[in-house]
Amino acid sequence: MPNSMTPGLAAGRLGPDEIAGNFADLHPPLGTHEAQVAADRCYFCHDAPCVTACPTSIDIPLFIRQIASGRPEDAGKTIFEQNILGGMCARVCPTENLCEGACVREVAEGEPVQIGRLQRHATDGVMARQGHPFERAAATGKRVAVVGGGPAGLACAHRLAMKGHEVTVFEGKPKAGGLNEYGIAAYKTVDDFAAKEAQWLCGIGGISVETGRALGAGLSLDALAEEYDAVFLGIGLGGVNALTAPGVALAGIEPAVDFIERLRQAEDKAALPVGRNVVVIGGGMTAVDAAVQAKLLGAASVTLAYRKTREAMPASRWEQDLAASKGVQLVFQVTPAEMRGEGAVSEVVFAHAESDTPVILQADQVLLAIGQRLAGGEGLQIAGGKIAVTGAGRTSLAKVWAGGDCASGGDDLTVTAVAEGRDAAEDIHASLMGP
Repeated sequence: MPNSMTPGLAAGRLGPDEIAGNFADLHPPLGTHEAQVAADRCYFCHDAPCVTACPTSIDIPLFIRQIASGRPEDAGKTIFEQNILGGMCARVCPTENLCEGACVREVAEGEPVQIGRLQRHATDGVMARQGHPFERAAATGKRVAVVGGGPAGLACAHRLAMKGHEVTVFEGKPKAGGLNEYGIAAYKTVDDFAAKEAQWLCGIGGISVETGRALGAGLSLDALAEEYDAVFLGIGLGGVNALTAPGVALAGIEPAVDFIERLRQAEDKAALPVGRNVVVIGGGMTAVDAAVQAKLLGAASVTLAYRKTREAMPASRWEQDLAASKGVQLVFQVTPAEMRGEGAVSEVVFAHAESDTPVILQADQVLLAIGQRLAGGEGLQIAGGKIAVTGAGRTSLAKVWAGGDCASGGDDLTVTAVAEGRDAAEDIHASLMGP
């Protein structure tokens, strides 16, 4: 792992005050009046395309109407009924590709209703109240194991607890939250929101969380299936795809997810070492989050290098523009051919898709964001490198369901993971309670 002793990396490139400003809330919350004005722009469409575009099918016109009529807490309840992690999704969803991208106002005027910020306004208000907005049903006597405390696992656990089941969440890391806690840019979820949301969610009761417990590390799927009435797997993609270019073992090269996790858990971001010349390889959200944060930590130059065209880049155009606005240079149609350096990386050589001349970038830190893979299958049927599922997350093993990034068919978004965890919980409940 790179540290302050790795050549080229240094801490304290920016002072604490500048770091604090750089990592302030990307989209500050709306005030009451601002929310009213934003809500008044909604047409409250009967056949709303924004609802169709939402993976959790939140009744968006309804909750915005509730805000417009001065009932923001009712709006929050409407959101949480479909998406219990609506607070985080309001912060991290690519709304420009989902609800806001489908908004009638966006199509007609190029400026959608601020659905994401309105959702945050409503959900934050409910979470700030004492108590929990949902009550548990009568106890069923059934016990369910949820492996993985990320968005899918937490959504599944909450819905099962609400149905009256007892749920144990097994999480390999020290905190629940999954990528919400460890893998998203710090400026998108400030003030330890991911941990607070997980704690709030568990406030419904009937959910116990055991950290430091990962599948395959003293935790057997067979044993869980024997001990519990059902098992849900929301284990994410724990493995990181490998880069085979020569020199990849040089110091200063690491997975972008490790860099982001280190930054997210740091008590003092100003003390984090970062390179002077940083190269990020990849084109998804992780690549953008890593590149932007390297720049915000004080790197003099940050280049995001992607192997395909801008149009093919998985990260949204809004995220691409955000990176550019922070000073990140985006380079397209380049493939890493060689990492050079004496012990530590000093430059990266790329092959260009449309030129015989290589592209050479100076780099004392290289962050790899070239995708993740399933770390282990535990005897499950695998499809496309993920756990094969049918219907609402049913796997090839009896009593075992799966959802989120580890399961086939999803699009690796927090909001999709929530929907899959929720729907699997409904199917588990139906299976446990019988006809």
